[in-house]
Amino acid sequence: MRKRFVNSIIAAALVCACLVTGCAGGNTSGSAGKASNVSYMESINGKLKENVPDDKYRTTYEIFVGSFYDSNGDGIGDLKGVEEKLDYIKGMGFNQIWLMPICPSPSYHKYDVTDYMSIDPDYGTMEDFESLVAACHKDGIKIITDLVLNHTSTQHPWFQKAKEYLKNLKDGEKPDVKKCPYVNYYNFTREEGESGYSQLAGSMWYYEAQFWEGMPDLNLDNKAVRDEIKKITDFWLDEGVDGFRLDATTSYYTGNEEKNIEFLKWLNDEVKAKNPDAYMVGECWTDLATYSRYYKSGVDSFFDFDFANTDGVIKKTVNGETTAKGYGEEMVTAQDKISENSDGKGIEAPFYTNHDLARSAGYYPGDDGSKTKFAEGLNLMMSGCAFVYYGEEIGMKGSGSDENKRAPMYWTSDSTAKGMTKGPKDMDLFDMKYDPEDKQVKSDSSILSYVKQAIKLRNSFPAIARGTITLDENASGDNILVITKTPSDSLYDPVVLVYNTGEKSATLKKSNLPDGFTKLSGVLTVDKNKITEKDGTITMPKESIAVYTK
Repeated sequence: MRKRFVNSIIAAALVCACLVTGCAGGNTSGSAGKASNVSYMESINGKLKENVPDDKYRTTYEIFVGSFYDSNGDGIGDLKGVEEKLDYIKGMGFNQIWLMPICPSPSYHKYDVTDYMSIDPDYGTMEDFESLVAACHKDGIKIITDLVLNHTSTQHPWFQKAKEYLKNLKDGEKPDVKKCPYVNYYNFTREEGESGYSQLAGSMWYYEAQFWEGMPDLNLDNKAVRDEIKKITDFWLDEGVDGFRLDATTSYYTGNEEKNIEFLKWLNDEVKAKNPDAYMVGECWTDLATYSRYYKSGVDSFFDFDFANTDGVIKKTVNGETTAKGYGEEMVTAQDKISENSDGKGIEAPFYTNHDLARSAGYYPGDDGSKTKFAEGLNLMMSGCAFVYYGEEIGMKGSGSDENKRAPMYWTSDSTAKGMTKGPKDMDLFDMKYDPEDKQVKSDSSILSYVKQAIKLRNSFPAIARGTITLDENASGDNILVITKTPSDSLYDPVVLVYNTGEKSATLKKSNLPDGFTKLSGVLTVDKNKITEKDGTITMPKESIAVYTK
């Protein structure tokens, strides 16, 4: 029986919901404190003029289309729904969208593709996609799509043809690629018991499927497969996409980093030959020491997994497990390793959560929203092309199963309202912790309003995304961090960022800031308390960030 997604905020049910999802209970108000702090932030940040260069250092909104916005009332989010919500996305300040898989697939998540050059009917038509691309570009928003090349669905015609051919072979007869080229599109064997292989039903053949039996791995050494991939990327680039998110890059050749990097280099070269401005970002789900080496491929970015999730640098900093200075050191280390492996051309890809990770509202038991806000501020003040998963800007909940992490975008508490989706059918029953978007948008002290302010700073100071970090060792300590971000392009002015990562206010002497950086030009605060300057002392309220300029 389909489980209902309850959008109403019911305090009594919250306790039960927490047991289901593993998320801690807390303040169900999206305001995260009744006192307004946006009016203070806006009094300073509102004077800023946005300056967003047309390059690859963007602020990206990740969307699971099926749970985002339903345009036709069937309960499933679709491409027209994304287009209808472009004003919301642009209003937040995002200038790039990452669409999770949109190609036909038998699964709800669509990471097992059956047709690489079509749109899943649940999401609409190719005409809908073309309309969305045109609308995005009109609004100055780039659009990248998920590219799943490690595997297909077992229902893909390539695999179906290979399966039927192999099942009809006589005992002892060897496959003939001239009769069926698709047998070489995958990794088939008659050897039983190989790790990561599944048996082909009705035969003595086995095929590689490292993720699960419904996702057979492609043979990426096969030139014919690479030719197919070239056709696929050319097709989508011709459709107007601005780049690709590359799924599961460490699994292209299981356990073989060198071959993974070689394939990525080939892929990057092919895409850039078609469109030199295309942006490529890879999922390399491992530690910094490893994913930094993948930059040798020439791919623009790889996600900063060391900073994400419940055990990442951002969460540890917010929780006080990592000092302010330690956080700065972690950012410098990441910057240096990426630069070392990319001849200085690599672009970091910071993110805090995504579709594979528990949502951040469950990271901080008892949080009134302050820590949730501050974590988003840390993410958005990082260098590179930053990513935010849909719903994180309002503190959505979701943990446990993957379906829970793809819950319907919480536009309103009325689950029957226009645009609301049903979500994945196997999603658990749970309530949200904070108010829906339609309430948060009216609150000066909501998580939503805070995230808008953070993106406003990112869009107003190009150095925040593009600057090389210099850590001020002397001014930084347990709670205070001072860094300078200096862009290589002299068109953009450097900035100094001052952080108080602690739960109480902290001070520093203004004379300790780098020479010339005396103007308080941007602020992020999680509550009504202000960043103040008096008698040469800067007082930073808890979990606050200041931008200083010359």
